[in-house]
Amino acid sequence: MGPAAESLVALCLAVTIGASGAAAAESERIQPDRPSVSTSASTIEPGAAQMESGTVYSRTSIGGSPAERQFALELTWRVGLTERLEVRLEGEPLVVTTGQQDDTGIGDLSLEVKYRFLDGREDSWWPSLGVMPFVKFPVAHAPHRTNAPDFGLIGLVSFDLPWRLSLDTNVGVAGLAQRPSGYLVQGTASAALGRDIGERWSIFGEVFFASAVERGARDSIGFDAGIQFFLTRLIALDAAGQTSLAGPGPDYAFRAGLSVRFGR
Repeated sequence: MGPAAESLVALCLAVTIGASGAAAAESERIQPDRPSVSTSASTIEPGAAQMESGTVYSRTSIGGSPAERQFALELTWRVGLTERLEVRLEGEPLVVTTGQQDDTGIGDLSLEVKYRFLDGREDSWWPSLGVMPFVKFPVAHAPHRTNAPDFGLIGLVSFDLPWRLSLDTNVGVAGLAQRPSGYLVQGTASAALGRDIGERWSIFGEVFFASAVERGARDSIGFDAGIQFFLTRLIALDAAGQTSLAGPGPDYAFRAGLSVRFGR
């Protein structure tokens, strides 16, 4: 990890520690953005911090070669700056790949800013709207990533629906660094339909699309479904399964995680 990436991590941790020292106050239950692909338009309260962590295991078939198996640790830090604005640092501290080529290293490190510019109306189908620009830094060594940053913008739309249903939809565009040089424009879209079951459980199903990640590759479509359990107002557990429906992607992937909110 280079000096710039280390500085970003140190800054995020410093802000998190400061936020976690704030006095606790009554607020709504924690709202993690994991384990789905889609990101909600909700932001955490100013002065609060949230850790969303987990593991993911996947198997991907490769024609004529041994299947690739990958285990990774996932970690996201979210810090609330205002009622509508939060900053996020997201990465994979460990990625272990086995198959045709064995490798152990680190994965992505992304700096993201989520801004919610419109709130949904109570007892209305009108959604909450937000945007999330991001930069993905080239801290991972080959074969995980290139040596140039990716960047992009994701539009966030979140509906609170009748019958305890919710719908999070995302549409994004990104510039992906290519080897040996240049960028490729990628489009993404996803929709996750969730439902609360009682006070402590929530389930979701989701479809997602991404155009090719490199020149000459195919677009991909995937599906995942999962569950969240709210252990307390500040702690949530999650688990999900994922598969590829078309194009490149894992035969299957399983993830499980823990999310904790600090400060408020």
